[in-house]
Amino acid sequence: MLKRTFLASLMVMLAAPAAWAQSQWPHKPVKFILSQPAGSGPDNVARLLGERLGKQWGQSVVIDNKPGGQNTIGAQAAAKAPADGHSFYFATAAALVTNSYLFKQLPYDPLKDFAPVTFIARSPFGILVRADSPVHSVDDLIARSREMGGQYTLGNEGGRTFGGMITRLFNARSKANANLIAYSSNGASVQDLLGGHVQAIVADVASTAALVKQGRLRLLAVTSSRPVPGFESIPRLADLLPGLDLVGWFALVAPSGTPQTVIDRVSKDVSAVLSDPEIVQRMATLGPIAEPGWTPERLATFLREEHARWGSLAKEIDVLPE
Repeated sequence: MLKRTFLASLMVMLAAPAAWAQSQWPHKPVKFILSQPAGSGPDNVARLLGERLGKQWGQSVVIDNKPGGQNTIGAQAAAKAPADGHSFYFATAAALVTNSYLFKQLPYDPLKDFAPVTFIARSPFGILVRADSPVHSVDDLIARSREMGGQYTLGNEGGRTFGGMITRLFNARSKANANLIAYSSNGASVQDLLGGHVQAIVADVASTAALVKQGRLRLLAVTSSRPVPGFESIPRLADLLPGLDLVGWFALVAPSGTPQTVIDRVSKDVSAVLSDPEIVQRMATLGPIAEPGWTPERLATFLREEHARWGSLAKEIDVLPE
């Protein structure tokens, strides 16, 4: 009897610190780990959300930028972060899905190392030319690229990146016969387009929207099957190439083992912030389209479906992991 009583008391004592930690969450700054540098699209969105969440939680939200390695550096750091409810990974579609089909080995497991928290936003890509280009539509681009016998250049952020895969899929399905030019980043491809060194590019709308509105670039089409706020009149590739709905996205995940109570709390709080009209508008000026209301379960289902979809798309364009 005394032995059972002692064991019961010991279990209560051991459980008490964990229960206290969860009930008092957050009791220290919360970290959002990113695979992108400061000033990038995901970084701008993370800081916008972090500012609002920090005020709500009574603890600062620290943005920890770990760029490089096509998302692998940041993803690995996030996977190894303490699962105490104070570290989260502000992840992209590339990190959680498409990297699986680009690399033979990853220093992290996109499905096993992270617990889904909530979806953040979609980030459509677009096909762009210089404002003074004689190409005024996607049909023009396809026709001109065929006429030039592969001499028409179409830049992208890198052959083994999310944007690079979109470019290859567009080129294959449209039979555009464009010469695909891989750059080290979206910024580099944009600069070469402005300088006339490449004739068109595929880049995310968020990083190019200002140049389009300034009249320096022309947006021919968006890769989203849905209208893009602020660019509702721009054609969608899905209207030309049925089924081609290819957008980047951001999602919040946590290291596996993070307490479910904390995950549920963060999911609800982030979704509430994303439902605020002011935040929606401020995000729209940055480019990404807020999408609140996602539960951890819904995000888990979405990630499984995206893996299946991109696995099929990778085979379609003969992407071999390296």
